[in-house]
Amino acid sequence: MPSDDIPSLTPNQILALVVLMSEARELNNNELKELAGFALTGTDNAKLETKLGLVATDRSHRPYSHQLTDRGWRVMRDLHTIEPPKAGKSASRTLLTLLGNIHRSLEQLQATHGVKLSQGEFFRQQPGESVEFSGPQPGESAEARIRTAYAALAARPGDWVGLADLRDKLADLDRAAVDEALIGLLDRDDVRIIPVANTKALRRRDVEAALEIGGEANHTLSIGRP
Repeated sequence: MPSDDIPSLTPNQILALVVLMSEARELNNNELKELAGFALTGTDNAKLETKLGLVATDRSHRPYSHQLTDRGWRVMRDLHTIEPPKAGKSASRTLLTLLGNIHRSLEQLQATHGVKLSQGEFFRQQPGESVEFSGPQPGESAEARIRTAYAALAARPGDWVGLADLRDKLADLDRAAVDEALIGLLDRDDVRIIPVANTKALRRRDVEAALEIGGEANHTLSIGRP
């Protein structure tokens, strides 16, 4: 959504939308007041709900409750691209900067691990819940399979993963195809494959899984610099 298509919003309206996004659930006015410092009422509520269709308000009980609509989620995806309103510019700029960082992180997650995650899916995750990576897809390249397997093994981008563990997850692929893809990945800025310094700590499976590059055995892989 181009920034020109994003409606003009006040600092309070931006803050209300950000809180609803980060909680990723229906919030009543008491909860909004605790989290944002104000309830969503009056002209702010009317604009976000009736005029713009970004928020759905339930008036069947008190205190009234609110949640983002599908259009609201779409606007939040690109809200970081707008210029902050002149009133409360500093606080609004901080929120927009945060939204921009979240947007870039989700794009990096997709580029690095092939995982497409929306803001809604990201914020709906429960504490301790990890992103689930799907199994191999028909026609998926060896490079994509390597990235998917790495993502399933690494706690976070940039962590080191043993090639033995990686190969276990790619057992259905021809070793030569995996080796060729690994060597091809070295041309990418976010990929590193190195030897283990303490060779005495290597197990037999680590030695057998090693990738030879320039006459040197390499044992660990990192994708996505931390």
